[in-house]
Amino acid sequence: MPDTVESLVHALGDRDRGRRAAAEDGLVALGAEVVDHLLPILSSGRPRRHALRAESVFRRLGEDAVPRLREIRSHGPGHLRRVALRLIADLSGEQGLDLADRRAVERLIRVKLRSERPVMLPPESRWLATPADRFDALVAALGLHDLRAATTVMGLAATEAGSAHDSMQIKTPNGDKETVYRVFITPQFGAWRLLYGNAFLDAFGGEYLTEKVSGQCGEAHFYRIDTYHDAHVWCVARNGHMVRRHASWGDPEWVGDPLPFEVDYLEDRMWIEPSLISPQGVTDANVAARYLSVDVGYMPESETHGHGWLATTHPGSPNSHFRGALPI
Repeated sequence: MPDTVESLVHALGDRDRGRRAAAEDGLVALGAEVVDHLLPILSSGRPRRHALRAESVFRRLGEDAVPRLREIRSHGPGHLRRVALRLIADLSGEQGLDLADRRAVERLIRVKLRSERPVMLPPESRWLATPADRFDALVAALGLHDLRAATTVMGLAATEAGSAHDSMQIKTPNGDKETVYRVFITPQFGAWRLLYGNAFLDAFGGEYLTEKVSGQCGEAHFYRIDTYHDAHVWCVARNGHMVRRHASWGDPEWVGDPLPFEVDYLEDRMWIEPSLISPQGVTDANVAARYLSVDVGYMPESETHGHGWLATTHPGSPNSHFRGALPI
């Protein structure tokens, strides 16, 4: 049997796609006994196609691989303990880690939080902005649960579009499926906090959530920047009502009257930056964010206060239930 396993492991790196796929299927069929044979591939810098197939085998094995990975994490061999830890997190989430590893991760997060400056926020993304002093109102308005202190790198990775970390499906008591989302609330920047969560914002609609949040926070903004499609969206809601919105491909494109900053900007900049402005108002969401709340990018240390928080949208699905290893 070991010879069979080794031949299949070797075939994972074959140049022929069909042989690689057949080897993967064969290893999955053998079950958890292949764990010890595959881990060295992920810790030795093998060619990318070899490592990707090994990762795929682990994903397909799922929880069946976790008991043996825990044994390796606890008892070695030492050079495989790090990759075993990552795979446990990928396959089972935080709940798959033993108590010592969970405490080690918590300590590392606390250390990183003390030194995470400057904070970098992606300029091409989507986010909500709310007054920092209405943090509790934001949490209540969105029905958030299990708030955990998190570094910005960790929070953004957990809520990135298309990642395996930003949402999960659960079964309701009546047997239906429900999607649970994870969001990241940033540290305070000046007078504002931002909320990231691409899957969450896309599922419910940034503009709808802006109005909803503003009903409890007094004011809320939504920004979306998609340079690939040359699309910019920004809106401002106050006390539960939309007062101004621009959407590049929206119908209508504009809602509400120009805000004071737009009037000033049109008068001062129209001849300098015509691509960022139309006769109706400011079209660039980054420009709107700069004047209305926070200009994202490298955030000045002097304006950054506190730390960020990861949260989920369901009381029965804490952060520990989400799978995937996050950078810290």
